[in-house]
Amino acid sequence: MPSANADRPAGGGAVTGPPAAAPLTGAKLALGTVALSLATFMNVLDTSIANVSLPAIAGDLGVSPDQGTWVITSFGVANAISLPLTGWLTRRFGQVRLFTASVTLFVIASFLCALAPTLSMLILFRVLQGAVAGPMIPLSQALLLSSYPKSRAGTALAMWSITTLVAPVVGPVLGGWITDNISWPWIFYINIPVGIGAVIATWAIYRRRDTPTAKVPVDAVGLGLLMIWVGAMQVMLDKGKDLDWFNSGAIVTLVCVATVGFVVFLIWEITEEHPIVDLSLFRSRNFTVSTIAMLFAYGLFFGNVVLLPLWLQEYMGYTATLAGLVLAPVGFLAIVLSPVVGHYSSRIDPRILVSISFAIFSLVLFMRADFNTNATIGTLMLPTIVQGAGMAAFFIPLVTISLSGLAPERIPAASGLFNFARITAGSFGTSITTTVWDRRATLHHAQLIEHMTPGDPVTAQALGTLHSGGVGSDQSYFLLNRLVDAQAFMLSANDIFYVSGILFLMLIALVWFAHPVRARSGAAGAAAAGAH
Repeated sequence: MPSANADRPAGGGAVTGPPAAAPLTGAKLALGTVALSLATFMNVLDTSIANVSLPAIAGDLGVSPDQGTWVITSFGVANAISLPLTGWLTRRFGQVRLFTASVTLFVIASFLCALAPTLSMLILFRVLQGAVAGPMIPLSQALLLSSYPKSRAGTALAMWSITTLVAPVVGPVLGGWITDNISWPWIFYINIPVGIGAVIATWAIYRRRDTPTAKVPVDAVGLGLLMIWVGAMQVMLDKGKDLDWFNSGAIVTLVCVATVGFVVFLIWEITEEHPIVDLSLFRSRNFTVSTIAMLFAYGLFFGNVVLLPLWLQEYMGYTATLAGLVLAPVGFLAIVLSPVVGHYSSRIDPRILVSISFAIFSLVLFMRADFNTNATIGTLMLPTIVQGAGMAAFFIPLVTISLSGLAPERIPAASGLFNFARITAGSFGTSITTTVWDRRATLHHAQLIEHMTPGDPVTAQALGTLHSGGVGSDQSYFLLNRLVDAQAFMLSANDIFYVSGILFLMLIALVWFAHPVRARSGAAGAAAAGAH
C-alpha cells in the first residue's frame, strides 16, 4: 500500500499519495454499502442491547445489579476514549486496514464477552470491545462517502444514518427478547456472523482502495490526558444518579479530575506538534456549529428515548417487549424518508433540513407532554411514528454541514470527533434526564399528597372503595401511594417532554450560525470525493 514519504502535521496537512480510486458501481457498491452499514449497526446496537439484560447477567454471575452496570459503563468509557483517536490511527494505518482490524477485534471481543465466567472478566472484555469499536463508525462513514460519486453523497449518508438511528431503538427490544427466550450470552454471539461477513466483504471490495499512511509520532501525554478526563467524565455520568451526585465525595472527585484533565488536555493538544486529537478542526465554523448542535440535540433526543420506555415499564405496567413495540414504529418513516432526504440534500440548504428535523422533534415532544396514565397504545405510538420523519432529516444534514469544506484526509478525524460528541451527549442526556425525572417526581408527589388526608372526600372515597373490596388498611394506603407515584412520575415525564420541546425550537437558531453549504462542492460528498 502506498505510504507518505514524510510525516505531515496532525492538524490536517495533505498526505502525499496517488489520487483516490473512482467511486464504486453496481454489485460492489451495493455489497460495500451493506457491509459497512451492518458493521455500524452492530457497533451502535452494542451500546444499548445489554441494558435490559443486566438483571439476567448480574444473576448468572452472582453479583448485584449495581455491580452489573459496569458492563455498560466499561464499554462506554473505552469507546468514548478511542473515538477521538480515529484520525491519528487512520494516518498511521490507513482507513481500510484500520476498519477491518477494528471489526475483527470487535468480533473476537464479543466472543470473549459471551464466554466470560465472571463479572471482572466480562468487564475486561467489554473494555476491549469498546476500545476497538471506536474507529468503526467514523471509518464506515468515510468509506461510504468514498464509495459514492460526489453527486450521491447524500445517499451514502442516508444509508449510514439509518443504521445509526434505528439501532439504539432496536437494541433494547432485541436484547430483551434474546434474554427472555434464549440466554444473555447471545446478545454478544449475534455479533460474530455479522462481523465476519462485514470483514470479508469490506476487505474484498476496499483492500486496494486504502488511504496513504504516515509515521506520525505517538502523543503519549495527550493520550494519557484523554484517557483520564474522558474516563472520569463517563464514570461520573454513569454513577452520578446512583451516588446522589454532588452529595457523594466520589462524584465530586471525578468532576474535579475530569475538569482539570480536560483543561490541561486542551492546552497540551493546542501546543503539541503532532496531537493525538486534531482540535484544529474547530477552526472550521461549520464543523464547530454542527458539532455543538449535535451535542445538545442528541442529548435531548437520547434522554427522551431512554425516558419513555422507563416510564412505560415502571409505572404503566408494560413489559420490556411491549414497551419496545411502542418505540418500534420510529424506524418506519426514518427508513422510508432517509433516502429521500439523502437524494435532495445536495439541492436543499442543509440548515433548512435540520430546522425541519428539530421542529418535528419539538412537535413530537409537545404531543408526549399531554400523555396521561390512561393513554392507549395508539396514543403512545402516534408521536413515535411522526418522530421517524424528524430522524430522517437529523443526521444527514448535520454531517453534511460538519464535513463541508474539509479535505478528504481529514474526514476520519472530523467524523471521530463528531461521533465522540454524539456518544458523550447520549451519556449526558441519559444522566440528566433520569435524575430530573426522579427529582421532579418527588416534587409532584409532595404536591399531590398535600390534601390527601382521611378528611379529604376524594381520599376517603378511594380508601372506602378499597376497604369494601377486602383490602386492609395498610395495603390500602400502599396502593393509594402507588397510584400517586404513577401520577407524579407521569407529570414529571410531561415536564421533561415539554421543556425538551422548547429547547429543540431554540436549537434551530443555533444551526443558522453555520455558513451556507454550496449545493455541489460544499457538500460532504465533495469533501470526500471532489477534493482528491
